[in-house]
Amino acid sequence: MKCLIIGSGPAGYTAAIYASRANLAPVLIEGPQLGGQLTITTEVENFPGYPDGVEPFQMMDDLRRQAERFGTQFVSAIVDEVDFSCNPKKVWTDDGTLYEAETVIIATGASAKWLGLPSEKEYRGRGVSACATCDGFFYRGKTVAVVGGGDTACEEATYLANLCKKVYMIVRKPYFRASDIMQQRVFNNPKIEVLFEHNTVRLTGDQKVEGADLVYKKGLPEQEERHIAIDGFFLAIGHQPNTKIFAEYLDLDVEGYIKVDGDSPRTNIPGVYAAGDCADPHYRQAVVAAAAGCKAAIEADRYLNGH
Repeated sequence: MKCLIIGSGPAGYTAAIYASRANLAPVLIEGPQLGGQLTITTEVENFPGYPDGVEPFQMMDDLRRQAERFGTQFVSAIVDEVDFSCNPKKVWTDDGTLYEAETVIIATGASAKWLGLPSEKEYRGRGVSACATCDGFFYRGKTVAVVGGGDTACEEATYLANLCKKVYMIVRKPYFRASDIMQQRVFNNPKIEVLFEHNTVRLTGDQKVEGADLVYKKGLPEQEERHIAIDGFFLAIGHQPNTKIFAEYLDLDVEGYIKVDGDSPRTNIPGVYAAGDCADPHYRQAVVAAAAGCKAAIEADRYLNGH
């Protein structure tokens, strides 16, 4: 086949739209989470073309149907092995099927890191979020908590402080890991209260998050329990790109994100492209991922025309 796309988020579906309109007859392997990470949010209000907002599953279904209209073939499977050392490239799915393609677009996304609390999973989409930029707007004038002590956590807390009445920062260690400038932004913001040496043990609430039970100095003689009233709970302890199976062939950075050639989606393997959160540690937004999917499909078409 001419083009194989791995991943069913905004990047994968947009790549499929462009690739199919270029007569590449793409096959898209949808993976374990149909629609990608976007589907764990409550509502999408910041994607162009939906002035009243849209349910994430509806938006992803719209993208999928658009790709299907132009001839994309969809496969419900999980990729568990690849070989990019040959042409065509080889990709195996978990049912043993081998796919061979002249170009491959990787759009496998990244997964947010979670604390692993049972209540965290229970309230996911009902007060628990891993993206302040995506969901912060829903908490205007309310009180929220951000978990984490790095640059991302400080950035998310500062962003939320512009929208919310109060922001707690729950930091497991007695210090920040963030850069000095990010720390100062937090300390200088009167809306942010930093809770060092605190661990979250459970979230509480009826139908949605209404509070969090914390432990101060867990395991030490000074250990104390504390409850805070909150409306939202934001995880900012990092993301893990879904790229492990490509590590043998593709150049990855220290965190596992696929390295691309500047602003292009080209990887170190000719004919293999990366789009969306699997290659983007900075923005992690649906509209950015969609744009990257567009670029990947255009690059794939150019590659095929030149070979």
